[in-house]
This record gives sequence, structure tokens and C-alpha cells, in this order.
Amino acid sequence: MCYYRLEFSEVKNMEKPNLKDARIRTHNKVNIIRNFKISDELKEIGKNKKYLVKTYGCQMNERDSENICAMLEGMGYTRTNTIDNADLVVLNTCAIRENAHNKVFGMLGRLKHLKEERPIMVGVCGCMAQEEVVVNEIMTKNKHVDFVLGTHNLHRLPEVIKNSIDKNALEVEVWSKEGDIIEDIPIKRESKYKAWVNIMYGCDKFCTYCIVPYTRGKQRSRLKEDIIKEVSDLVSEGYQEVTLLGQNVNAYGKDIEGYNYNMANLLSDVAKTGIKRIKFVTSHPWDFTDDMISVIRDNENVLPYVHLPVQSGSNKILKLMGRKYTRESYLELVHKLRENIPNLCLTTDIIVGFPNETDEDFNDTLSIVNECKYDQAYTFIYSKRVGTPAAAMQDSIPLSKKEERLQVLNELINKYSLESNKKLLNKVVDVLIDCKSEKEGMLSGYTSNNKLVNVCAPISYIGKIAKVKITECKTWSLDGVLDE
Repeated sequence: MCYYRLEFSEVKNMEKPNLKDARIRTHNKVNIIRNFKISDELKEIGKNKKYLVKTYGCQMNERDSENICAMLEGMGYTRTNTIDNADLVVLNTCAIRENAHNKVFGMLGRLKHLKEERPIMVGVCGCMAQEEVVVNEIMTKNKHVDFVLGTHNLHRLPEVIKNSIDKNALEVEVWSKEGDIIEDIPIKRESKYKAWVNIMYGCDKFCTYCIVPYTRGKQRSRLKEDIIKEVSDLVSEGYQEVTLLGQNVNAYGKDIEGYNYNMANLLSDVAKTGIKRIKFVTSHPWDFTDDMISVIRDNENVLPYVHLPVQSGSNKILKLMGRKYTRESYLELVHKLRENIPNLCLTTDIIVGFPNETDEDFNDTLSIVNECKYDQAYTFIYSKRVGTPAAAMQDSIPLSKKEERLQVLNELINKYSLESNKKLLNKVVDVLIDCKSEKEGMLSGYTSNNKLVNVCAPISYIGKIAKVKITECKTWSLDGVLDE
């Protein structure tokens, strides 16, 4: 059997993505598939071979990569951190913005040159794999790719790799469907102290600029019993923090008919497991309830950190985006959060340059930033995604204008980020120290309200929650010393 495809062959038995099918939403029951296992015939495929997984995009992709790594190691592969000695490279991709798209195709170009020098297997998975235009481009211009795998059938990775090897051809297996829930896929967690825990998959919001409902399928919540068990197991393994993940975590449970259990209930039950720290992302303002606010307020281990994407401060733009809330209702929610949750850290996402955004619309965004005074914000120029409603909108704003607005916005965001950090100067805070800092001789970690801290401490403090006195405040981070 030829292990690597050294010459381009015909593509056989393709299952290509279909945007029309990806839009479909029905009331069909979601299948929960359990007892994942790698068959014996696949466990030796990677023997004496090394793999590298490169991850692009959100926390959901990072969590998927933990599954990918575990499955590859279950096939006998061992991990490497460099492309130069990798026998298999898997790109786990993001489709949210053009920048991520360009990075992936840039890496594919590099891998093409590398593959001309020596045998190497190349795979593409994640959200970009669910896009028709991407798969077509791979098939026509990137024929050195060995397999393409979608988000709905990630658990099929071992079989897809074997099929590509056996056929000596590009294997494309991408399912365009509403989606199932696959339990029991093995996990190779990146940290021994902090863990991602999926509580749901997909999204039904269909914001006009967003490709995620098409690439990730319909909203489908995991059963509470599976989530609580996963967190309880993490507690027994010594984990200090979990982040509950979903495209729209606040809507947890709403997709299950007759399921009288919601995100507030889940947060409360996860808090009872005894895990030291609980975070959750990403929230949609439309689904953020008063009960959730009460649970955050009343449970010390549910951290006072809320990521609440606003996207725009203009009601006109919010309506065009399909966000389903107004500027006024968003601000009402922010005021409730600040009134009820002491030491709240509030972060957000903002898009500038949405089609036909006027100066007045942009000024509305600046004014909402001035009112909310975010601790941090992820800001982007609008990126057209093929197949979304916004992609068909006429846009009269030149790129130079959008770039100018982004710079103005970032300066304002940085101002409030620094102001927020300065409030902690000379104060003692709890920091979960989880790794070596980029600063020589220091460690780093996060406060309970999600502030990055570099701290002078012995290496033995990694994995511990320590008392740290803040000695210096910068825009994006803090410096401190142990106070124990």
C-alpha cells in the first residue's frame, strides 16, 4: 500500500459541501451518537509518523483540534511542533473573516513546495471545508491536498485518512446537514489546568454577515448529564477552570422540545461541581436573561466576565445585520450586568465598515463604546462571506475609509482598556497561573475577571491560583508580584 500520494490522481467518491442544503432547518430530532472508537485496522496507520495540527479561528476550533490530535494519536501518530519534520499536516480552519482564509491558502502554498521536496500528507478541515468556493479552489488550484473533512463528520477523520491513502487520491468528505451530536470522541487537552467544554453546536441566528450557521449547522444542545459529567471528571483530574463553549451559549436548551432547562440552570449546576472557575462564550444579547445574571452574581466560581458582542452601535446597521436587538435594549442589558455583578469585565466584538455604514452610524458605534467602556474589544473591518445575505448588499464605502474608522475605534478601545487595568494598580488579585510568560523569567495567567497578568513566580506556581499584587498596568496586560 502506498502511504503517500506523490502524484496527483483523480478525485473519487466526493461528498462536497452544498450551501443550499446547509441553510435547511427542520424540527427533526438530533441524533446523539455515542461509543466512538478507532478500529484496530486504523491504529497502526501513523506508526513512526509525526503529525502537526495548525488551528485558525475561535475557541470552538481550538476545542475541535483537541479531538483531532487525540484521534491522530489513537492512529499511532506522534506530535511535532514543526512542519519540517511532520509526515501529516492538518489545517483546522476558520471561515469568519477573509484574513483567516488568506492565511490558510498561504500555508497550503508553503505545503505544496514542501511536498515537492519530500512525502507529506496534507488535510483541510474546519469551517472553510464547509464552503463550496473553498473546496472548489482546493480541487482546482491545490491538488496537493490529500483530504478535506467537514465539521459535521470530524469523527470520521481516521477513515478519511485511510481512504485517501488507499485510493491514492484527494478524498473529499463534507456533509451539508443540520448536524448531530457526537459524544465520546477522545480529547487531548492543551492544558492541564484549563479546559474547553462544548455545551452546544451550531447556530440558528443567521446574522446577515455570518457564515457560521451554514458551516456549523443548526443549534443543538448537549444533554446536561453529559456536560456535568465532563466537568466533574475535570474536577477529579485537578482542573481549575472550564470555559463553556457554544456559538450562542445563552440559547442553550432552547432547541430541545420540552426541555425545561436553560443556560442559567446549567451554569448553576456546573457551579455545584466544585470547579474553581467557570467562564462561557459566546453570548448573544438577545438570549441573555435576568436569571443568568443572578447565577453569575450568586456563585463565586462563575467568573464576573461577560463577552457580549455588540457589532454596531447603530440601530440601522443592527437591523441590516439581523442582530434582533436595538442599541437601547443592549445598553439596558449592560446596565443590568454592571449593577448586579461587582468587578464585571465586559468585552465585545465590533464590525466597522458594514455595507453603507455612514459617518453617523459609525459615530453611534463610538458613542456606545463611550457608554459601555469595554475592558477589551475585538474589532474588525467587515469581511464579505460568499453565500451570506450581506454579501449581496451594494457597498459604497471605500476600504481606506473603513481602515480609518477602525483606527479611530481601536484608539478609543485602547483608552478604556488602559483605564480599566489601572483600577487594579497596587491591588491584590487572584491569578490562575497557567504557563510561562513571553516575558523572560516570568509566568502568566488571568485574574478572575479575565485580565492577563505577568508575574514573577517560581515555576512550581504553574497550575495554581495565587495572590498577586499588581505593580504595573498596560493597555493589554498587567505585571505583578506574589503576595503570599
